[in-house]
Amino acid sequence: MPLSELLRAKINHGFDYLDVDGDGLLTEQDHVLMGRRAAEALGHAAGSAEERRILDAYLRIWHDLHRPHIPGGGEAITREQFVTSTGSLADDPESARKTVGALAETFLSIADTDVDGRVSPAEFRKFQQGHFPGLTETETAEAFDHLDTDGDGQLTAEEFVRACVDYWTSTDPDSPANWWTGWPMS
Repeated sequence: MPLSELLRAKINHGFDYLDVDGDGLLTEQDHVLMGRRAAEALGHAAGSAEERRILDAYLRIWHDLHRPHIPGGGEAITREQFVTSTGSLADDPESARKTVGALAETFLSIADTDVDGRVSPAEFRKFQQGHFPGLTETETAEAFDHLDTDGDGQLTAEEFVRACVDYWTSTDPDSPANWWTGWPMS
């Protein structure tokens, strides 16, 4: 099925954040830079055990999720390859849950700094700062309010994972997940 304009826009927007060095390619180095940026936003010192844990998580994302989809064993994913492969998950919910769901669970383990199985507004803000630099506190708070679908003031593990999976796969213009990157994609 052809990729909807909404989903193409979301995936392209997400790629802009993932391509940390801005070279138009998604690489292992981008994952290292994302990991460092996330660790710093969460207040972990360079070279600390917590930074290493986060870097390792981002490198697992690269090696387990992204690298296996590089044609011909290359070392980088182009924007178009990323859009095509990620967009194909909209038609395959089971694969989306396995791949993007695993990614979301890794993100959850990074964002849930007090390890209570939920993400508070403060934890979400710090995670988003590292993942989507440039978002204002107001934008992050508004995104959180949309993603907190049960309105309890916390993102449950289910809400957090669903938001991430749906951001990358949903074609619904009214999906709360369209706020994952801090602004509505509808």
